[in-house]
Amino acid sequence: QMQLEESGGRMVQAGASLRLSCAASGRDFSTYTMGWFRQAQGKQREFVAAISPRSGTRIYGDSVQGRFAISRDNVKNTVYLQMNNLKPEDTAVYSCAAKGGNPGRNSGDYWYWGQGTQVTVSS
Repeated sequence: QMQLEESGGRMVQAGASLRLSCAASGRDFSTYTMGWFRQAQGKQREFVAAISPRSGTRIYGDSVQGRFAISRDNVKNTVYLQMNNLKPEDTAVYSCAAKGGNPGRNSGDYWYWGQGTQVTVSS
């Protein structure tokens, strides 16, 4: 089992930056691909970013490419999502997730999930 806990979400103005953190406990964090997903009210869950166990591969959703950056610290058992130039359409609950194997965009492939943290971007 792996437990994931997100933090860092809050309300910001458009154009601001924000860094989310996801702390993992339980099984060996460094062996898992980690991902970030988001879900806006009334919409389907959307892939944001994912990173391979040793950070060699990072992939991003089209809507955040160039603005968001995923990183991880395998000593601190934490994955981060740096979000720059935030837009109102980035408003959502952001959740981190863990899976085995290579990074992927399909939420159904992820095994463990956090509860999420709310990010609200005002215009």
